[in-house]
Parts: sequence; C-alpha cells; structure tokens
Amino acid sequence: MSSVTSDLSLTENITTIIRPPYFYISGFTGIPNMEYYYVFLSLIYIISLVSTKQPIGANLVIILPCSPKYIAVFNLAFTDLCESTAQVPKLLDMFLFDRQFISYDQCLANLFFVFVFLTMQSFNLIILSYDRLVAICYPLRYHMIVTPRSMIQLTVSGWVFAVLIVLIAVGLITRLSFCRSVVINSYFCDHGPLFRLATPCSDVLPNLVMAKLLPCIVLYIPIIFIIASYIYFIALCTYCTDTFCRIRAMKTCTSHLTLVAIFYLPVIFTYLLQSLIQTNARIINLSLTSVLPPMLNPIIYVLKTEEFKVSAKRFLRRVAQREVCPVKTT
Repeated sequence: MSSVTSDLSLTENITTIIRPPYFYISGFTGIPNMEYYYVFLSLIYIISLVSTKQPIGANLVIILPCSPKYIAVFNLAFTDLCESTAQVPKLLDMFLFDRQFISYDQCLANLFFVFVFLTMQSFNLIILSYDRLVAICYPLRYHMIVTPRSMIQLTVSGWVFAVLIVLIAVGLITRLSFCRSVVINSYFCDHGPLFRLATPCSDVLPNLVMAKLLPCIVLYIPIIFIIASYIYFIALCTYCTDTFCRIRAMKTCTSHLTLVAIFYLPVIFTYLLQSLIQTNARIINLSLTSVLPPMLNPIIYVLKTEEFKVSAKRFLRRVAQREVCPVKTT
C-alpha cells in the first residue's frame, strides 16, 4: 500500500490546509505470518490487565493511610494500564481484521493519548527516583520532605505538563497540509512518520523542532536525572562502613532500576539509532516496549514491597479463617 496517496477530491481544504479523510497505517512490511506476533501482543496485553488490576487494588488499600510512595506507584500502574490500552486494542483491530485505514481526527486522537501516557510513564519514574533519593539520602527528614500532599502535587504537575507538551505537538500537526502520501510507516499514528508526510507541502520546521524536543523532555533529561541521583546515592554508600546497610540500601533500589532499564533503554536505543534501524525492527522494538513494562511493572515493583506482602498475608489469613470457621446462617 505504499502507493496509497491522498485523494484531493475528497480532502477538506480549509484556508489552503489540505487534510486527508484518512491515513493508512502500514505496520510491518515484507514479513509473512505477522498475525502470530499480534496474537502474542494481545496475550501480553491480557496478562498486563490481570497483573495490573491486582496491584491497583492493593495500592488503593495502602494509599488509604496516605503513603506518599504508593501514590506514585498507583499512578504508575494506572498509567501503564492506560498506555497499553491506548495502543494494543487499536493495533489488533487494524492488523488482525485488516482495518488499517484511520480517519484524520482518530489519528490525531490516537497520537495524543499514546504520547500522553508514554510521557507520564517517564515522569512517574522520575517521581519514584526522587522518592528513593530522599528516602536513602535524608532518611530522618523523609516524612517531612515527601508528604502525601507533595506527592500529589508532583503527580498532578506531571499530568498537566504531559498533556500540555503533547497538545502542542498535536496542534502543530493540524497546521500541515498532506497533499501526497497518506501512508504512515509505523504501527500507530506516530508523531515523526506522520508529520514527515507533509514535508513536500508544508513547512515542517516547527514540527521537527518539537520532534527533537520531545525526546529530550521525555527521555534524555529524565534518564540523566535518574543516573545522577544514583551516582549521588552510590557516592554516599561509599562512606557507609556497615556492609548490611549498603546491601539493604541497594535492595531498595533494585526494583526501580529494573523499571528504568525496561522502559528507557529500548526507547532511547531506537531514537538514537533510528536512521540505522529498519522500519520493521523499530516497530517491533517500540511495540514490545509499549506492552512489556505494563506487564512486568506490577510484578517487579509492587509484588516485592513489604507493605504488599504484609497485606497479602493478612488477606490470605482471613480467607483461611473463613474456610476453617464458616459463618453459620440461621
């Protein structure tokens, strides 16, 4: 379908801006039997739904006494669920049922929601990194610095900023004219492949600037902050003479470091080497990055926490007591 072009007789011409009635999502090209890969993604999505549902319920119980850390953990689980839901169902509908045409408005909506949730996932990891930094470096002042109110303020600020920058990116696309190809070489309405379609017809310099700015805000600056926080943390550990203290401090960070590696490394690798990576490889990398973290995050982070373990043991103990001593009915 690389020959698919916009039909000018069907386009909506508003003040010389040519908007096609549809776009065509190409997905994978030249690879047979890719329906099995889409089924694989659907299975991961189902597992992520099941695994995320339980930690969200557990975190609600923990959040009730207003634990600052688990406000961020709950927001991470919620964002993971929203991000995978924004991508996977539409992806399966397009490629398993051969519905790869998407309207102009639906494409922009898909772009907006996918990028908002991806951005918020990155901001959540920054918030968790800040929480760990304060907890380890300033343990005596932790409850004065990190409060439920401050954590809610950070989370809300992250959402507002994520929505704002993605709205700007989407707004810049609405000023473009698409007078030639309408084929998007991706598996969803990706920002880069979308605005580059308007290169022959419009000035895409503002969009190109936003395409360079978004990875800096969403990927590079957050990962630099996280790396710097752990360098500072390691430097502090070198002054600690107690080996048990060092091991315990490192154990508190393993979950967060694992989440950081799973989320950032594949995406940063893809963006830095996008000119050298084939389209199919880029799609596989980004699609797996969108579904694997929502499945693994609840297992890696929530299920390893002491609070969750205690809550789970209490719940299982209550269930066992009810089975041993059933309530008598009259």
